[in-house]
Amino acid sequence: MVRAIILVKSPKKLIAARLRKVSLVSDSFPTSGQFDAVAIIDVDELSQIKDVATSIQKISGVERTETMIEVQ
Repeated sequence: MVRAIILVKSPKKLIAARLRKVSLVSDSFPTSGQFDAVAIIDVDELSQIKDVATSIQKISGVERTETMIEVQ
């Protein structure tokens, strides 16, 4: 299992709720600061992280994302 956190920049107020609808996103919540929301994803393969990030980037209003992978 690979866990990653995707930080999302978006002016949309309900972006965290939209992120929860993306496949493989296990949790999402709004944040303050440079990014507006966080999506936590759990996948079986490292390569799936790119697919999830791409899905998030296609959401209307998403300006930018940054992905961090958990290191164990």
